Amino acid sequence: MTEQELIQGCRAKHPQAQRELFQRYNSRMMAVCVRYIDDRARAQDVLQEGFIKVFSNINAFKSQGSLEGWIRRIMVTTALKALRKHQELRLDEQSGDFELHPDFDFALDKISEKELLQIIAKLPSGYRTVFNLYVLEGYSHQEIAAELQIAESTSRSQLLKARLQLQKSIIAAQQMAEKTILKGK
Repeated sequence: MTEQELIQGCRAKHPQAQRELFQRYNSRMMAVCVRYIDDRARAQDVLQEGFIKVFSNINAFKSQGSLEGWIRRIMVTTALKALRKHQELRLDEQSGDFELHPDFDFALDKISEKELLQIIAKLPSGYRTVFNLYVLEGYSHQEIAAELQIAESTSRSQLLKARLQLQKSIIAAQQMAEKTILKGK
């Protein structure tokens, strides 16, 4: 089924089209939900709620962008709503040490995508949410501020702190890997 046929089928509420749309985007959207929601079972609930919104609002899709992008935006919004509902979105207002580590680029080159996603998942919720929105979803600080109801400067601060914590974690993981390799020799 083409994407246009899929959209038309979902607009007509055909179960087969809805099932195919869900199957086509399920795994990618689950990955989006898991980036925001720590608990996999709760992320699954967010995914289901998001797809209910997709099917309920499919007539609002104007085909001006990609269907996947439109669905992704719904999933992100649904995940953020869940974080707010459970009061899990904690934003760090305190300042800290913002020194960049000189070995970061080297360490980043040696880490896999899977390891990087695991490290991102361990960030505090505020850092992780702003990092995901800015770096992975492409939101601007203005959009993040509006979505999270925070100041743009808070969004920038959270992103900087997330990047610094990621640097430290990646470098620590790299050093641990190097020690393990040396012990094996």
